[in-house]
Amino acid sequence: MRVLIQRVKKASVTIEGKIFSEINQGLLIFLGIEAEDNQEDINWLAGKIARLRIFSDENEAMNLSVQDMKGDCLVVSQFTLHANTKKGNRPSFINAAKPEIAVPLYEKFVLQLEVETNKGVQTGSFGAMMDVALINDGPVTIWIDSKRRE
Repeated sequence: MRVLIQRVKKASVTIEGKIFSEINQGLLIFLGIEAEDNQEDINWLAGKIARLRIFSDENEAMNLSVQDMKGDCLVVSQFTLHANTKKGNRPSFINAAKPEIAVPLYEKFVLQLEVETNKGVQTGSFGAMMDVALINDGPVTIWIDSKRRE
């Protein structure tokens, strides 16, 4: 699993002109899933995200997690995080899991993140064309890969 996390002041997903989900201060999490991903990846990644200290404390130092500050999370499926651009100019997405594998893993990830943060998690709609809007806070943008544990 790969995620691209953005610390946000607010974010939303709009589908067919209607707001589908929205959050206030917290994390916008783009999630890419590979066929080899499993519950171990979900547990490690959800825990890492919940405890990642990227929010400012009273001294303006990054010492607080989304869990500490009871911030919001919005998870959006993003198969393009597994783009392979090695050959030619047209990305290949062969490493991204097919929907029959990805959807259950996506749903399990969202549930595990809710457990880790002890708070409901907003989502996009898997496979839908989504307009994602955000106000990036910082900006702070972090990429994590569960296979590389970084």
